[in-house]
Amino acid sequence: MTREATSNFSRRTVDFKSGDSWCSAWLYVPATASKAPVPVVVMGHGLGATREMGLAPFAERFAAAGLAVLVFTYRNLGDSGGTPRQVLSMTKQLADWDAALEYVAGLPEVDRHRVAVWGSSLGGGHAISVAARHPELSAAVAQCPFTDGLASAGGLGLRETLALLGYVARDFLAAARGKESVTVPVAAQPGELALMNAPDALPGMLALLPAGYQWVNRAAARSVTSLIRYRPGRSAKHIAAPILICISATDSVAPPAQTERYARQAPHGDVRLYDAGHFDFYLGAAFEQLVADQTEFLVSHLKPTRGSGKAR
Repeated sequence: MTREATSNFSRRTVDFKSGDSWCSAWLYVPATASKAPVPVVVMGHGLGATREMGLAPFAERFAAAGLAVLVFTYRNLGDSGGTPRQVLSMTKQLADWDAALEYVAGLPEVDRHRVAVWGSSLGGGHAISVAARHPELSAAVAQCPFTDGLASAGGLGLRETLALLGYVARDFLAAARGKESVTVPVAAQPGELALMNAPDALPGMLALLPAGYQWVNRAAARSVTSLIRYRPGRSAKHIAAPILICISATDSVAPPAQTERYARQAPHGDVRLYDAGHFDFYLGAAFEQLVADQTEFLVSHLKPTRGSGKAR
């Protein structure tokens, strides 16, 4: 277990059981937790990504505002457990969210009655699904959310999609024979075979990597079937909690028009559009605007103790 600390909050590396394995995570705890349990935000990332890829700056702002934060990596990815590696299963990832919520509910530092979820990209879609299934949540944030697998698949191109389906068939055959997964890139250049090949996909993902971090830019091809069938936007109308949905008006991965149609169905939705692209949300001026909006939203609904320190 590793620990880091500032005057406003500390961070330690933890893990929690999920299914037949475990998820690794960072737990941020604000200094005010020494006096009374604090609200908590559970955070998950997008397609094939791990928590190291651009989530810490968001978590640090939330923690500095008096919120505990759990930032986890899905099973089969990064330093989390689970085999076979690099398989992206929507069913298992949603189970990881449930396990994360159960884990934070048992932490002595946390007020289990003030819990929010936050997800980005594919994780944003998960945040919508999870919020719909957990009416006890106090709030949710979905950032540039993946809301419709069929709509997102349309952005790949017909030739690339047909080629991808060939890899899918080979991967299922390999799985049936107990052999290693047949993998494809998560992100690649336009025209190349990958789960994402928009012009900003590969450079956008690479821009999130901290120095020295080795990201595995591969996914088992069978993941495609799970992704195409996944339409979390349909759950928006069932969300009881307030939810902030931050949409990129120029999104190259999650079609913004479809996302907005789903988002407007949330009974207590706060839908905001931003000019920045899908991968710009994590950096620079776009990040500053988003994290300010999200911190204000979360603080207003989770109500951390005053005097916990201002978000930097």
